[in-house]
Amino acid sequence: MIAVAGERPILWSEVLEEYNTRRAQGMPIPPDTVEHRKLVERIIDELIDAEMLVQKAAVEKVEVADGDVLPDVETQLKKIRDQFKSDQEFRTALAGAGFGTPEEYRKTLIEAAKRQAVQRKLIDKMKGDGKLVRAVVSEADVFEMYERNRTTLPKRPAQVTFRQIVISPSPSAAAKARAKAKIDSLLIEIQRGGNFELIAKRESMDPSNKETGGDLGWNRRGIMVPEFDRMMFALPPGVISPVIETNFGFHIIRVDKVQPSEVKARHILIIPTLDSTDERRARALADSVATVWRAGARYDSLSPRFHDPDEVKAFNDPFPRAELPGAYIEALKNLKVNDISSPFAIENQRRGTRKFVVFQLLSTAEEGMYSVGEVRERIRDQLIQERSMRRFIDNLRAESFVMRNPIPSLPQAAEPGPAAAPADPAAVLPKKP
Repeated sequence: MIAVAGERPILWSEVLEEYNTRRAQGMPIPPDTVEHRKLVERIIDELIDAEMLVQKAAVEKVEVADGDVLPDVETQLKKIRDQFKSDQEFRTALAGAGFGTPEEYRKTLIEAAKRQAVQRKLIDKMKGDGKLVRAVVSEADVFEMYERNRTTLPKRPAQVTFRQIVISPSPSAAAKARAKAKIDSLLIEIQRGGNFELIAKRESMDPSNKETGGDLGWNRRGIMVPEFDRMMFALPPGVISPVIETNFGFHIIRVDKVQPSEVKARHILIIPTLDSTDERRARALADSVATVWRAGARYDSLSPRFHDPDEVKAFNDPFPRAELPGAYIEALKNLKVNDISSPFAIENQRRGTRKFVVFQLLSTAEEGMYSVGEVRERIRDQLIQERSMRRFIDNLRAESFVMRNPIPSLPQAAEPGPAAAPADPAAVLPKKP
């Protein structure tokens, strides 16, 4: 026994198991004996902290069922199993690590996952109950942590901000007339007794609910586009709407149920067809928008007239350049801040056609180290969380019996740096001494 945490002894074998698990996962093992001892003592303290939280969770009646952690455990187990060439090799490795059969190992993983989950659930409960006192963190604390960790922080990726006008092709008057004639005929069919759900399955062009007879589920005000929203909330249950037009196309709506603040409805959608002529017209319009924008026209005037409301208007928060779609990355080449791009095409997934983008580059930043200002709030939040947790656990320790015995012997140290990939397949598993 290496320690006692409240009602439970912590065995030296548990410490070694945790040590070996972390080492297999890449934990650096210091070659210096003093630092090595500090590492082991830190693991013991963390095991005591975890046990105090688990015991407090039992008092607070915080529980986690097997089913709550099972999906993650199955994923973890598959990852481990995939590192072995065969089931037999996997079974041999499990036996060598002291876990018995795969099912016994699965149970071990479930119990470990439940312990971690119950700790997280307890902390959420304590926060909700106002029992996790928020720690005070000064500006000096933030700066000191930044200086201590600045060389290990991930680099800031190259970033940009921009605003855009996305122009979608509009159907021709003839295409709209054909779509309107089609939906008018469907409305007549329904008014003569046709089954709304069957007609929606047969004719509706909304792929998200066609197979369910146009079922939109329950919706609150403001979820749908304004024209659709107004009609849907004006209809009594069972009444069929007249044909209405939105930017999606032409709709017939039927409300099935109503309750305070929301309605359950179905719809049939007929979309006017688009062709290459419509795309060429949209491309020409995008060229014109780019020209007048460069000539000094105000974005705030152009955007309401031409921008597709389904698309984001501006990326005012820095966006990683490498995460932009390829067409945007290509358009950014040779652009300077405040330049306006040439129009380029993006896919219109909903319609199977293309939209055309014109954007203005607002700012750009190359890859580099984060400044303290860029990570200040992140560091502050981390310090508040760590210190609040530390105070909470220290209070649990003060209210319980906690005892530590001297470390009997240190595990064998390793070369500096992360643990190397194990030559022995069993090394991917935690060891049981």
